[in-house]
Amino acid sequence: MNENNIPVIVGQGEISDHPKTPSEGLEPLALMVEALKRAEQDAGAQLIADIDSLDIVNLTSWRYSDPAAQLCKRLGITPKRAIYGPVGGESPIRYLHEAAQRIARGESTVAAVCGAEAQNTVNKAQKANIDLPWTPFAHDAPATVRHASYQHPMAQALGVMRPITIYPFYDAASAAHYGQTPREALAESGSLWATYAEVAARNPNAWLKNRFDSDAITTPTADNRLIAWPYTKLMVANPAVNQGAALIVTSLAKARAAGVAEDKIVYVWGGADAAEPMDYLKRDNFYQSHAQNAVLGAAMTLAGGSGKAFDAIELYSCFPCVPKMARRTLGLGPDVMPTVTGGLTFFGAPLNDYMTHAACGMVRALRDGKQLGLLYGQGGYVTKHHALVLSPRAPDAPLAQDTSVQAETDRNRGPVPEMNAEASGAGTVESFTVIYGRSGEVEHGVAILRTEDGKRTLGRVTSDDHATIAHLTNPDRSPIGTTGVISRAGDGLLNWRTAQ
Repeated sequence: MNENNIPVIVGQGEISDHPKTPSEGLEPLALMVEALKRAEQDAGAQLIADIDSLDIVNLTSWRYSDPAAQLCKRLGITPKRAIYGPVGGESPIRYLHEAAQRIARGESTVAAVCGAEAQNTVNKAQKANIDLPWTPFAHDAPATVRHASYQHPMAQALGVMRPITIYPFYDAASAAHYGQTPREALAESGSLWATYAEVAARNPNAWLKNRFDSDAITTPTADNRLIAWPYTKLMVANPAVNQGAALIVTSLAKARAAGVAEDKIVYVWGGADAAEPMDYLKRDNFYQSHAQNAVLGAAMTLAGGSGKAFDAIELYSCFPCVPKMARRTLGLGPDVMPTVTGGLTFFGAPLNDYMTHAACGMVRALRDGKQLGLLYGQGGYVTKHHALVLSPRAPDAPLAQDTSVQAETDRNRGPVPEMNAEASGAGTVESFTVIYGRSGEVEHGVAILRTEDGKRTLGRVTSDDHATIAHLTNPDRSPIGTTGVISRAGDGLLNWRTAQ
C-alpha cells in the first residue's frame, strides 16, 4: 500500500479545566485550542499549521457564530475543509473514521477532530449571576436541534422523549429478554458501572476520580436519587464538566516525514455505521438494536470474527443498557473491561464529545501495549451507531470506503406495530419506566403497551396508583408481559392499571 494513502493517528490531547472561580474558566474555543496544542505536542511534530481538514464536535454549553471559522482564526490556519457537525454521541468516531477515509482517498494529508464543553463553568456563572468574559454568546446562531422534536406526540405528552426517560425502556426490555429479574439486571449495571468508575479514578483527565462500588451506584439516597426507573443519578451521564479533546490524523508518509516516532503511530483498520428510526416508537422491539448488532458484527469481522480479539474496548456508556447489550453482541462476559476512559458518569460527559476523549484514551492504550482496540460510539436514543477498529499494527488491506451496514440493519428489523393513540381495553407491557422528582417522589410511570390487536400505545401510571407503581418496580419480577387495563383520563391521556 502507498504510504500516502495509509491513515494513522499520531496525536492526542485532552484538558480538564477546574477553575477556582467561573471568571477564570476557559471557554470551549480555548479548551479546543489547548487540546489541539497538546495533541501536536504529543505527536512530537509541527502539524497544526498543515491541517487541511477540521471537524468540530457539536457544542451545547456555549453558542458561537461559525465556530469552525473562529477556531481556525485562533489557530492561525486556513484548512480547505472546516466543518461544525450536528448532534450525536457517535459523531467523534464518525469524524475520525471519515478523516481517515479522506486520507486514504488522497483528499487530505493532515486532519484534526476536536470538541469541548464548559457546562460546569456556565452553570456556576448562571447561579452566581456572573457574566463570563468569553466570546459573546451568539444568540442569532442556530440552536441545537434536539431529537425530542422527532418523537411521537404521545411520548412528548407523557415526558418520555428525553434520553433519561427512553433508555430505561431498553434496560427493562433487554433484562426481561435475557431472563433476568430486575434485581439481577440492576446488579449487572452496578458491577459494570463500578468498573467504569475504577478506570476513571486512574485517569488524570477524568472529572470525577471517586471509586464507587455497585451498591453505592444502584442504591437510591439523598445524593443519589432515582431519576427514571431503574436509573439513579450515578447511573446516568454527567454533562456538568469542562473538558476538551483533540486528535490529529495524517498519512503514514506525512507522519514519517514530519518525524513522528514509530511507537506513536496508531493505524485505522476500519469500522461501520448504521442507525435506527429517529422515532423510537417506530422500532420493532426494545430489547436489542439491530444497528448496534450490525455495526459491532462488522467490527468483529475486521478483528477476525470474534469480540474476544479486542484487548482494549470502549463501549459507549451514557446509560447501562448500551454496554450491556453491546457486550452480549460481542460475545463477551460480565467480566469484560468495557472502557479505557472511565465512562460518561465518572470520566465526564462533555455532551457529544465523550468519544473524542475515548479515542485519546484508546490511542494511549495501544501505544502502551494493547494490540487491537474497539471504539463504539452511540448517539440519540439508541439511534446512531458507529464502531472503529484501531491497532499499533498496520492493516493487511486498504481502508474500506463503504462502511454502512444499514442494509443489514433494515433487513433484520421485524414488523413495527402501528401506534394507536385511541386504544382502550387490555394492554400488555412491552417495556416501562417510572419518572421521579428531585425529592425522590414518583411523578408518574409510563408503559409501552401492546393492545389486543397487536398495535402499540403508551399508558400513564398515575402517582397515586400505588399498586401499579409497586407492580412496575418489583425487583424480583419483571412486569413485562403482564396485562392490565387501558382507559382514557380526564386530561385526554391514556392511563394503564395493572390487573394483578
